[in-house]
Amino acid sequence: MPKQVRASHILVKTEQEANSILFDLKRGASFEDEAKKHSLCPSKNKGGDLGWFGKGMMVKEFENAAFSLPVGELSKPVKTQFGYHIIKVTETK
Repeated sequence: MPKQVRASHILVKTEQEANSILFDLKRGASFEDEAKKHSLCPSKNKGGDLGWFGKGMMVKEFENAAFSLPVGELSKPVKTQFGYHIIKVTETK
């Protein structure tokens, strides 16, 4: 298991919205463009990039998903107290 991951995410209010964006991403939409258009997180200005983080730095549900994803794969919508996230791990170390 990686010690750190670098991930991007798109944060939205509803599971329905997250599923709709995920559908578009699977059909070839750009993750960065979708993040800039839809994400409620300030990271949207960087295409959803959250940078590097280790264990204990994110809420548990987000962390569990990010640390279990293979690089380049998209998560199913992950529910946290902030809303629904689509997570994409870009690097691990």
